[in-house]
Amino acid sequence: MDYLSIIKAPIEADLQEFRRLFQDTLEHSDGLLSSALAHIRQRTGKQMRPMLTLLAAKNYGEISQVTQYAAVALELLHTASLVHDDVVDESSERRGVPSLNASYNNKVAVLVGDYILSTCLLNVSFTRNHRILYFLSELGRTLAAGEILQLQNINNQDVSEDAYYQVIRQKTASLFETCSSMGALSVGASDEDVEQAKIFGHNLGMIFQIRDDIFDYFDSSEIGKPTGNDMREGKLTLPVIYALNHSDFEPMKALARKVKAGSINADEIAVLVEFTKRQGGIEYARQKMDEIALDAKRYISECVKPELQDAYTAYLEYVIRRNL
Repeated sequence: MDYLSIIKAPIEADLQEFRRLFQDTLEHSDGLLSSALAHIRQRTGKQMRPMLTLLAAKNYGEISQVTQYAAVALELLHTASLVHDDVVDESSERRGVPSLNASYNNKVAVLVGDYILSTCLLNVSFTRNHRILYFLSELGRTLAAGEILQLQNINNQDVSEDAYYQVIRQKTASLFETCSSMGALSVGASDEDVEQAKIFGHNLGMIFQIRDDIFDYFDSSEIGKPTGNDMREGKLTLPVIYALNHSDFEPMKALARKVKAGSINADEIAVLVEFTKRQGGIEYARQKMDEIALDAKRYISECVKPELQDAYTAYLEYVIRRNL
């Protein structure tokens, strides 16, 4: 099923306007900055988060320039955070495209990230809405805190689902919930409606990250990260956390400690990946996605306009079933 076409159908014209505004923010006349921003434009992706903002606005009113500037600001903040994350993680690729730090260097990547972040602030100022500014500022703080918490957890020898969820709430769910709630806020939705939109976005973000983490256990040249890349970066995600906590096999726990110590090699990662699959870690992660999806489906049936329910349902199904 072509989920993306269904998602876009009720917001196609507004999405085109968003893309125009967003692309304009990534234009510059100076040579190096112009080149670096052009590199960023090559990897704008499917723009799932702006689509969520536009859908939320349409669900509670009519998409306006305030909505568009809010969506642009959110996507710029997200883009800046990815640029900086690639520096922190020393990533050479993102979704199959060379990262900015790999194509240039860390100094350029950090400064370009700062430039994009400042452009984000400029665009949110165009909304002339203090609550939208507040939501965006809180999101920036939360994303940074999530990155720091993830670094802190690498040095924490405990392997727990609670610690995992705490990180992904701040790193991923917070972004989706802000996109959804700011879309509603941009058209004057009530506080209750904004809160409901926020919860729906939160659930989407949790599912999105769990699905993303499942990719780490399978070979794919399309997603821009090799099998076991999270482990290579010192991260233990939900499937392996479940496997480790439901087994007394000490050699696997020793490998998990090597992940956190940053001393694991490729062969050992392969062993830990296979162990995770045998112990049902992938099935458990999919089960957690399905549980969270139940709340998201209730929101769609109870809080979404009938003419938008197909788009919302397609959005949820895409997040659950996507392959990259």
